[in-house]
Amino acid sequence: MNIAVFASGRGSNFTAIIQAAKKGKLKGNLALLICDNHQAGAISRAKRAKIKVAEILREDFASKAEFENKIIRTLKDYKIDLIVLAGFMRLLSPDFVRLYQGRIMNIHPSILPAFKGGHAIQDAFDYGVKVTGVTVHFVDELMDHGPVILQETVKIEEKDTREKLEAKIHKLEHKLYPEAIALFLGKKLRISKRKVKLSTR
Repeated sequence: MNIAVFASGRGSNFTAIIQAAKKGKLKGNLALLICDNHQAGAISRAKRAKIKVAEILREDFASKAEFENKIIRTLKDYKIDLIVLAGFMRLLSPDFVRLYQGRIMNIHPSILPAFKGGHAIQDAFDYGVKVTGVTVHFVDELMDHGPVILQETVKIEEKDTREKLEAKIHKLEHKLYPEAIALFLGKKLRISKRKVKLSTR
């Protein structure tokens, strides 16, 4: 199966996925990085790993529809089976999501549905919860929503600073995301009534 990773920033989860693939933990082909930011660190990471890069910038297109149509054409050119969002800072349209329903994964630094949005780690820390975590889920038409694939918790200790919490979250993300991708590639995931079931076959 061919995988496309979408990223807008430094790409630490992308690096974890690359490393898992190099270790043989992912039985698929990391075929493409799609990036909407010329300055993103993910681009240099992809080039070092000899992964093709498509820089597709929203500002080069008159509308979001045209921007997404270019992405779709690129995905078709590379025969992409799975899209992995790794810090991609744009919401995909409902039409795009429906086209790739059940084939778009996202990772979020909280136990969804708690602390949605772009500041989940800070929000959990400020709120004073004792437990937060990481969620890997299939993407649907709503933000930070969709069938959950994997979730794992992280305890927030009294001594934790926001930076320590972020480091713990990122460490867990780098473990959990490759695991979820491996389940997909191994055809172990089934979506039933908007829930993900793990196949034992």
